Amino acid sequence: MDRKIKVAFVYRPCVSLRNDHFFTISYNFFMKALQRNPRIEMNYITTDRTFDSSKLKSNFDIVLFFENGENPDGCVPSEIMGIKDLDIPVIAKIGDPWAAPNKNIQKIHEDYKIDAYFGYQHDSLFYKYYPKNYKYKIVLFGLEPSLFQNLTPYKNRIKNRILNSGAVANKKIASRILSKITKGEADPMKHYKLRTQCNELPYVDYTATLQHEFIGDKYPLLLQKYATSIASSSVNYTTKYMEIPAAGCLTFMEITEKNHGDYLRFEDGKTAIFINEKNYKDKFEEYLQDLDNPKWEKIANAGREYVMTHLNNDLATNSLVDLMEELLH
Repeated sequence: MDRKIKVAFVYRPCVSLRNDHFFTISYNFFMKALQRNPRIEMNYITTDRTFDSSKLKSNFDIVLFFENGENPDGCVPSEIMGIKDLDIPVIAKIGDPWAAPNKNIQKIHEDYKIDAYFGYQHDSLFYKYYPKNYKYKIVLFGLEPSLFQNLTPYKNRIKNRILNSGAVANKKIASRILSKITKGEADPMKHYKLRTQCNELPYVDYTATLQHEFIGDKYPLLLQKYATSIASSSVNYTTKYMEIPAAGCLTFMEITEKNHGDYLRFEDGKTAIFINEKNYKDKFEEYLQDLDNPKWEKIANAGREYVMTHLNNDLATNSLVDLMEELLH
């Protein structure tokens, strides 16, 4: 377009959009990175449970929602009044795709008048749970470059231990049975099986999601204590796949057909070390038995350069703006 696209980001104030939340990925993307994009004019419109969309009238080109329908943090209005009368395209980020069966997706799609969806999740995962005629675009948001500057040099980090962080599954039999029954597709063992197995190794240091001081924007401070770290998610790649190499870590990265990790286009032995359930121990031991080999730092540096250049929030906002322009043409 010849002028800036006027975007109305309609949201309810919530913890996911605060800079003091334990996850600041959404805050950094919606509240900071989108404002930096020179192709759009961001307008932040707060609401409560009910939003009267008639106030938007013809003042905006795009309506943007934090998520398609209510989320646990309450970031989205529960009821949208008059939106079907607006001739304005609506875009919504998706939540966890596997949670879709617990929602009335068709009703939400119609009530919010959603024209297109986006998320960092692979499109095959989206269409596993959503109708094939819904428009969806992969937007690889999550890496805020400013948080990954002035890093501790690789040579000054812990080398003989491997960092593992994030959610894991409870391996107790009673917990496993309960998770399978009550959580279904969201069962932690389904998503974090390899990450959970890594914690059984004596040289792996595990830091839980919340039980430490390095939450939110402080996560890079934890990562740069270690020369190596594990990025492992068994169903779909996550933002850790970008954050860990951005922190200058040699990244042991779970890449399989199942989690679509190849979409991120890392190169095994060049920008990361690929692992799976069969080879992860061998890959770890190869590193630990040759700690001073300069190739490890070379791979870590190449991984950092790759994500900072190709997988950052500013590129992600451009990708989302491309979707906006497509809807407006």
